[in-house]
Amino acid sequence: MTNQNTPIEQQTNRENDWTKRICRMLNAFLKSYDLYAKTRQKIPYSQEIDGYSDDGAPIYMDPDCFETDLMIYELKDGVKKPRVIVEAKYTSITTHDAITYSSKAAMHKTITPYLRYGIMIGASDRKALPGRLFHHGTNFDFMFSFVGEEPSKNEWETYTDMILKEVEYSRTMEFILHEKKRNKNKYFMLQKQLVLAEQENDKGKKNKR
Repeated sequence: MTNQNTPIEQQTNRENDWTKRICRMLNAFLKSYDLYAKTRQKIPYSQEIDGYSDDGAPIYMDPDCFETDLMIYELKDGVKKPRVIVEAKYTSITTHDAITYSSKAAMHKTITPYLRYGIMIGASDRKALPGRLFHHGTNFDFMFSFVGEEPSKNEWETYTDMILKEVEYSRTMEFILHEKKRNKNKYFMLQKQLVLAEQENDKGKKNKR
């Protein structure tokens, strides 16, 4: 008797295959920037303290981890430093998905506060980001929707430019956090921009706000 996957399993397989394809494309693009991409990477979302030593140093238990869909990271002296996490959905995203992934983003950032976190949708059944992401994805730093299964030239250029900017934002935030601890720099303002890219118009041009 031949085993047949359920519709949910088929959807999951398509989603995983698509995410791996995007990962391969990213690795080809990121190699000149000394950055790497990897799928299904587990990273911590909580760290429990079991007690304290005589000198007051905390004794940590093994961290709890969530598996992420796609991670962009740096590798130096054998140490991986996550910069950007991209959760992936294929064809559509539900309200439950948006709430769940947004919650994961917040939890991961409690452990790695300079981490940038977002979501991408492949082969979207609509040509724009769904409103539920704006309502329930409050902890996302970015969102991206690919119209087809294969990114168009304009989509890929916009996407990779966004990823590189997110890496730089991560590095900047890490620098600020570390400098704050050393009290070397004192900043009096921080403002996060809101950048929106509209669908291409009849002339093949995108509008940005």
